[in-house]
Amino acid sequence: MLELDHLTVIAPTLQEGIAHVRACLDLDVPFGQRHLYMGTYNHLLQLGGTTYLEIVALDPHGDAPPCLRWFGLDDQRQVRADWDAGRRLRGWVARTDAIDAVIAGRERIFGRKLALPWDEPLFDFAIPESGSLPLAGAAPSLIDRRGKPRSMATMADLGARLRSFSLEHPDAGLIATLYQELDIDRPPMIASGRELRYRARIETPAGMKELS
Repeated sequence: MLELDHLTVIAPTLQEGIAHVRACLDLDVPFGQRHLYMGTYNHLLQLGGTTYLEIVALDPHGDAPPCLRWFGLDDQRQVRADWDAGRRLRGWVARTDAIDAVIAGRERIFGRKLALPWDEPLFDFAIPESGSLPLAGAAPSLIDRRGKPRSMATMADLGARLRSFSLEHPDAGLIATLYQELDIDRPPMIASGRELRYRARIETPAGMKELS
């Protein structure tokens, strides 16, 4: 079974990502961490339970990794195009305890498993060979934390709670079938739409807000 791990705002710059979430949620999301092994960095926000929001961008001062970066961040032209089109909540990550079994037969979608960080691996993450998001973002990125839950203790809790998560897609039936095959717990609600677009309804201290 796959479970919703976190939502991802994939930004051309971290500053733009922070500003977008502030405009949507009226919250200033604090810095999270630098991924020295991936050349990216993020800001993190708890969304209730073990679910959280990640604002992630290419780190201009980071070193290029020995592979393509996750979340399609090497293709900055596409990241900017999605951003300018309003597709800012761009995807999500699902956690599993059996990443090899999930990927098997679906390498075209998920790519291959990488053990990260490179020197002392703590988790496994799947990145498509092209470096793009799985199915252009309609399928989740996969993470296997090797039996150790993500620590929430160092992540900001500003009172935000995820209430619903939805996906519009031109081929909603195909995506719904894939989600069923993957046996996803709490997948996004799927509706037909002209283009791929995620929306999250998040309850905040200032009331119900929408992030997209």
